[in-house]
Amino acid sequence: MATPPQLTPEQRANALAKAAEARTARAEVKNQLKMGSLSLADALASESDTVGKLKVVSLLESLPGVGKVKARKIMDDIGIADNRRVQGLGGQQKQALLEQLGK
Repeated sequence: MATPPQLTPEQRANALAKAAEARTARAEVKNQLKMGSLSLADALASESDTVGKLKVVSLLESLPGVGKVKARKIMDDIGIADNRRVQGLGGQQKQALLEQLGK
């Protein structure tokens, strides 16, 4: 396995800041889902990189009334892999999620 490229301290600091910013943005999306200010349909239709890079299981677990077990069962029923991200979902998978969750 190849070693990662050596980064200067400045490049490393920039990468860490960018990663922290992305985590904060994804946490905000999950919080909006939990509070109901963002619907599942809006999240799935979003073209945002923030939503697109969120794992489907995290997205589902953020919904009120959906826990870890229910989220994984829904994904298994539809045929979505555990490591799938929102941007990797097909149209039929998105439609099936909306039908399953009735939102």
